[in-house]
Amino acid sequence: MASNFGSTIRVALFGQSHSAAVGVVVEGLPVGFSVDQARLDAFMQRRAPGHSAWATPRKEADKLRIVSGLNPAGQTCGAPLCGLIENTNTRSQDYETLKRIPRPGHADFTAQMKWHGYQDVAGGGHFSGRLTAGLCIAGGIALQLLDERYGIHVAAHIQEIMGIADTPFEAYNTSAEKTELLTQQMELLAQLPATQLPVLNKDADQAMRQAIAQVKEEQDSVGGIIECVTTGIPAGIGGPLFDGIESALARAVFGIGAVKGIEFGRGFAAARMHGSEHNDAYTIHDGKPCCVSNNAGGNLGGITTGAPLLFRIAVKPTSSIARPQHSVDMSCNELANLEIVGRHDPCIVPRAVPVLEATTALVVLDQLLSFPVA
Repeated sequence: MASNFGSTIRVALFGQSHSAAVGVVVEGLPVGFSVDQARLDAFMQRRAPGHSAWATPRKEADKLRIVSGLNPAGQTCGAPLCGLIENTNTRSQDYETLKRIPRPGHADFTAQMKWHGYQDVAGGGHFSGRLTAGLCIAGGIALQLLDERYGIHVAAHIQEIMGIADTPFEAYNTSAEKTELLTQQMELLAQLPATQLPVLNKDADQAMRQAIAQVKEEQDSVGGIIECVTTGIPAGIGGPLFDGIESALARAVFGIGAVKGIEFGRGFAAARMHGSEHNDAYTIHDGKPCCVSNNAGGNLGGITTGAPLLFRIAVKPTSSIARPQHSVDMSCNELANLEIVGRHDPCIVPRAVPVLEATTALVVLDQLLSFPVA
């Protein structure tokens, strides 16, 4: 099972939703870096379940244990870093029928076709969003490394839920004024408590909360769009074709459950633009060439331009809903109705925001170390 990615920074996830623990093994981290455990714990809590009205009621402390990879002073020591989180609040009995009757929208059916009953179905097993805790362990450390050693910063926010749009990042114009506005937006998001939706507009926060509450009341779910930006990354990082920054991000991002689409810069809107509109002209700033605009989203040919690296992902509605749904009983090959029990998010988008930041940080750090400027 392919549960790893990266070249110099190798990330491997382990565990299942209801196994004893979930976690991550990270190889290739630069040595001598002091991990701020309090900062890492705070980042982990943004993803943790059971702490908000829009999240699953499953209560997990998500107390992180780093069992290898640090010396007694708390610095990376060159050994593989292993971080794990124990699962303490499981109800595996809620999932006993899923080997027979698959949930629409989940991987129950495809897992049965591949492993013929040997898979762990409890909580979705290895397909569960619970596995993203491991991404946040590794990515939380990568975020600190990028910030402190390289001056590179990553931030994400909910751009849209049910047609309710947040203020977009000021990342398409590279003027000093817009760059300052983008910095302010990223600082605002960094200051938001975990109890608030990661949005830039307070009105959008309230409207999104109401929309999520409504679909929860209707025993349904909703998805959304997340926008992510990376600043401070120098020009020349990455490579052409399959090792480029876009390719690496796409591969890693599609490892996050429920992600159904990704676009960079203007993305699909570029298909409706003229070349004269979409091309980013060049100028000289501080004695160096740079782009005037950033329609490309900070990369050309898989290599960074020095402008903010900007992309968005589409997140599907949570597949587990309380409404009755049509399925099949695979044990007798007959039609069946399914009413899902258990504890599920009416909207996973808010908890996916830190996961996207973590994944982006890991890819950027890996690209920085694997494919530096020649």
